[in-house]
Amino acid sequence: MNTPENIRYTSSHEWARIESDGSVTIGITDHAQDALGEIVFVELPAVGDKLTASQELGVVESVKAASDIYSPLDGSVTAINEALEDEAGLVNSDPYGAGWFLKLKMRDEADFENLMSADEYNASLHM
Repeated sequence: MNTPENIRYTSSHEWARIESDGSVTIGITDHAQDALGEIVFVELPAVGDKLTASQELGVVESVKAASDIYSPLDGSVTAINEALEDEAGLVNSDPYGAGWFLKLKMRDEADFENLMSADEYNASLHM
């Protein structure tokens, strides 16, 4: 599994990356997209929505199942990946790049450090 070091993770298989402008990009992990199989639809919140950590923010549907997605952080949605409306499969082919879900303005940057490191996330997969 691909688990980039510069990203933080949740036990529910979401990832979060701080961008140079201070926003946080969020998506699901390589492990999650692999477990789901071929993704056919992604439901995301609207720009401007306020999210709290562990709150459901949307749904990913694959040919096998539907799975809820949870916010790793508190904040406001500043952008969504509109490309997923037409090409949900980007989540399968590039989960940490073109398959991102949304951008968030964090309420408290300290919360980011409470997310799992790549090593901690990988260890949680083998428990």
